Amino acid sequence: MDSHIEIYKSSENQVEIVVQIESDTVWLNESQLGILFNRDRTVIGRHLKNIFKENELVEKEVCANFAQTTKHGAITGKTQTKNTKYYNLDVIISVGYRVKSKQGVYFRQWATQRLKDLLIQGYTINEKRLAQKEQEVKVLKNGIQILARSIGKAIENQENNTSFLETFAKGLTLLDDYDHERLDTKGLTKKQAVYPTLSDYQLVLKQMLQDFDSEVFGIEKDGGFKSAIAQIEKGFDNQDFYPSLEEKATTLLYLIVKNHAFVDGNKRIAAACFLKFLEQNKMLFTNENKPTINNDTLASLTLFIASSKAEEMETVKKLVISVLNRNK
Repeated sequence: MDSHIEIYKSSENQVEIVVQIESDTVWLNESQLGILFNRDRTVIGRHLKNIFKENELVEKEVCANFAQTTKHGAITGKTQTKNTKYYNLDVIISVGYRVKSKQGVYFRQWATQRLKDLLIQGYTINEKRLAQKEQEVKVLKNGIQILARSIGKAIENQENNTSFLETFAKGLTLLDDYDHERLDTKGLTKKQAVYPTLSDYQLVLKQMLQDFDSEVFGIEKDGGFKSAIAQIEKGFDNQDFYPSLEEKATTLLYLIVKNHAFVDGNKRIAAACFLKFLEQNKMLFTNENKPTINNDTLASLTLFIASSKAEEMETVKKLVISVLNRNK
């Protein structure tokens, strides 16, 4: 089950809580537990401590840290992201029993029904996606067959395949550098960046809405999107953390994909914002008016980022930087 946000309201509308749904369960933090059960946070903390001390539940199995964005300073308006501990439905039910709250029963009933509904919806959506993927694979196979035939004819019509190899020289070199760990670590373009504003990026999202049939496309779950945008502008002692435009663009793409800040559309939004940054800095096209990065490469790199592990971040970023460097 994908990460999901729901609003819980009590029957008398006296309690309203933003509930995180992920990994087939619901999650609340300590502060939210206090609101739900109308108890002081210290009381909730004591019950949580006893639940784990008495081995009623295993803490590492029922807890998770989620990123949470907070605003500091009325004047500066700066945001800060920190990890906050959340507790799943098993813990919520245990605390409810201990504080003897009827609200816990209502919440359990609501949560169980929502999880059931989402499971059914997810099954339906997955069935639809599976059929779509099967069609995409069929199209891909047909495309590969057509490409193979085209290459075969090109070789047959030439005395040698020098022209064919020259056409794909950049890609072959990139693969060789990847194999031998010679990917570029730095970008080539070191000049003052022109940063699109948050409104500029939001306008891109608005333009994308008409192209995707989804009621939750582009809905933000937390401050991860704004955090990604702000991150590429940061530095220390007049030195940018990301000195080149290629490094800034790559970091933006990586962070938006990995922050999962949207209910739906994270990869598509990341790719679009990546292109917006390149366009703003006059890097979207070469001097010969050719795209710096084509559709297939952009899709492949975005999917590569999405499927990568945290420890692979530097390698993934080097690959994107190398693509931008060699297509200038």
